[in-house]
Amino acid sequence: MKDIRQIVAANIAALRKRAGYTQAALAQQLQYSDKAVSKWESGASMPDAGVLLSIASLFGVTVDYLLREEHAEEKLPAVPDVRRRHLVISLLAVALVWLIATAVFVFLTFSPAEGPLWLSFIWAVPASLIVALVFNSIWGRRRRNYLYISLLMWTLLGAVYLTCLPWNLWLLFVIGVPGQVIILLWAGMQKVEKKQ
Repeated sequence: MKDIRQIVAANIAALRKRAGYTQAALAQQLQYSDKAVSKWESGASMPDAGVLLSIASLFGVTVDYLLREEHAEEKLPAVPDVRRRHLVISLLAVALVWLIATAVFVFLTFSPAEGPLWLSFIWAVPASLIVALVFNSIWGRRRRNYLYISLLMWTLLGAVYLTCLPWNLWLLFVIGVPGQVIILLWAGMQKVEKKQ
């Protein structure tokens, strides 16, 4: 009989490949490093019980399945498309922001409110980016956060400018230049740290 580490390693690798994940993608799903996944798949180390449970849940199998060498023609469940589910949840959250903006617009049209009512939609853009940033931080690629932060900064400046349009505060956009430089330097610093 094979060593239990080798059995678990072979099962994890087979399930990962079947699902179409890279080691890095699996690591991201489990919130571990790709080095840890590589060690598990080579048999150099073995995930603890909690991680085994997470792996089994992710691939729709039992922990017992991961620990057994023989799988007598078991029909494996379809691998859930986690990325699609995360995308749908993120899009639903963004749609909720726009629903709220529409409700505010409609409510304000029936009230004696002064000012441009369309601003509720303008402010929905940075709010949507905040939601996208949060969900990307949880499930997405962290490198995209810098793009979302840049877009958030510029749309916030634009929303403030459009809200204060009568005062012509175009100099607000000058704030965005050092802000963008800071974001780019921050992204570059993270890239350097990751290489080390």
